Amino acid sequence: MPEFDYTDLLPLGADDTEYRLITAEGVRVIEAAGRRFLEVEPEALRLLTETAIHDISHYLRSSHLAQLRKIIDDPEASGNDRFVALDLLKNAGISAGGVLPMCQDTGTAIVMGKRGRHVLTDGRDAEHVSRGVYDAYTRLNLRYSQMAPLTMWDEKNTGSNLPAQLELYAEDPLGHPDEYKLLFMAKGGGSANKSFLYQETKAVLNEKRMLQFLEEKIRSLGTAACPPYHLAIVVGGTSAEYALKTAKYASARYLDSIPTEGSASGHGFRDLEMEKKVFELTQRLGIGAQFGGKYFCHDVRVIRLPRHGASCPVAIAVSCSADRQALAKITPEGVFLERLETDPARFLPDTTEEHLSDDVVSIDLNRPMPEILAELTKYPVKTRLSLTGPLVVARDIAHAKIAERLDAGEEMPDYLKNHAVYYAGPAKTPEGYASGSFGPTTAGRMDSYVERFQAAGGSLVMLAKGNRSKQVTDACREHGGFYLGSIGGPAARLAQDCIKKVEVLEYPELGMEAVWRIEVVDFPAFIVVDDKGNDFFQDASGPVLTIGRR
Repeated sequence: MPEFDYTDLLPLGADDTEYRLITAEGVRVIEAAGRRFLEVEPEALRLLTETAIHDISHYLRSSHLAQLRKIIDDPEASGNDRFVALDLLKNAGISAGGVLPMCQDTGTAIVMGKRGRHVLTDGRDAEHVSRGVYDAYTRLNLRYSQMAPLTMWDEKNTGSNLPAQLELYAEDPLGHPDEYKLLFMAKGGGSANKSFLYQETKAVLNEKRMLQFLEEKIRSLGTAACPPYHLAIVVGGTSAEYALKTAKYASARYLDSIPTEGSASGHGFRDLEMEKKVFELTQRLGIGAQFGGKYFCHDVRVIRLPRHGASCPVAIAVSCSADRQALAKITPEGVFLERLETDPARFLPDTTEEHLSDDVVSIDLNRPMPEILAELTKYPVKTRLSLTGPLVVARDIAHAKIAERLDAGEEMPDYLKNHAVYYAGPAKTPEGYASGSFGPTTAGRMDSYVERFQAAGGSLVMLAKGNRSKQVTDACREHGGFYLGSIGGPAARLAQDCIKKVEVLEYPELGMEAVWRIEVVDFPAFIVVDDKGNDFFQDASGPVLTIGRR
């Protein structure tokens, strides 16, 4: 019989985070029963949460920005890699102004907290944190994305972005009974949808088979969640849900300080050698930072967990270019939040974007649709474009409503016949701006509509982010259509620099899901699918590993 040996499943090391003081009010130290307690007022939790949501909506970690700059400086990076990285740095600079959030999908608010046993509150911590989420989303230029189920089939937007996902634990963080440690995250739908669980067996637990398995699964992530990614892989887990939760924490670099070796006690650890090998694999895929190249990922975290002998879960998750998270703590000294970068412009290079990418083709969207199609057909996939003129904006609900009209025997609306369609939904418009943050949404959700819409004369030029299914490629070849990829991530830059006018065309009652008409200038895009049946992502779909049988 082995001796009793307790270990945390994920033992964290020392916290070397740089924090800034939010307030020294709302906390006080009291003595009782021979012990020292920290009393935390509700306002401290509310203010911390509101400030955290503001900061992660507008600022990024310096380390993330340095990784973007590294892409620009790397001579092995493709022109498209460098162009995407430069656009994301520009976007960070605009977002840091505190008006336009970095992404139009301002996410689900996720808060995890560990409250030491000597921290006293009124017991309504979740309510006070939720109030901070409410105040941030209703006061700032953020988007409401949470849908309340009224029946199994009917939903209504809550109009406040509540409820938040809150996980609060009674646990001395790093052995400090008088501290309250928290992690704040804003998780958009695009990156949340790229969290996957695979129920494998011990057969996957060898290096060759694991790398082969991971290549297949990593390719399936595609680009809809706005790479370059922070990729997290978890092998093992005491349950499926624990594996997925660990992958989410790892993608936020929350677990960077756990041990790098395992032991018989069963704690989880980081496999640094496997991280290096998987990262090198991602650089050889050819997908790159959305449109071909080397930088599909910024970095990789690989966590190995204990497992039941009959189970081997493998979880994969990403943090996207809107890398939104921050640590916080409440101590006897006050309320502290992780210091994020407020001057991202210092990471910008002196070179201009013309030095960082291939030739750019200007497309005049004011021309009739046949002329636009005739111009696009001259160029191969991966060609970089600059779009100027009107776009129609329609996404999930608008597509469903137009499909209902076709079912009823009505004609395809002229606005989808005469204009390119942009799949997107805006955040709130700040005073004095033409638009709120207004980046592209995931194209794949509209795939099922494309063939029917194109057959009816609509959606012949589509603009969004991410890869498309074969049915879209087939429809474009059949009907002479094109899918253009927009850079996922720089929603603030698009709003400030490219979108000059926004007006509702139809379905105003749908809010951000309405059909809009926007005027754009020098809007960046790439040809992803052309009218000949070529698909950039198919060109980058072949395996890079050749692993034979023993």
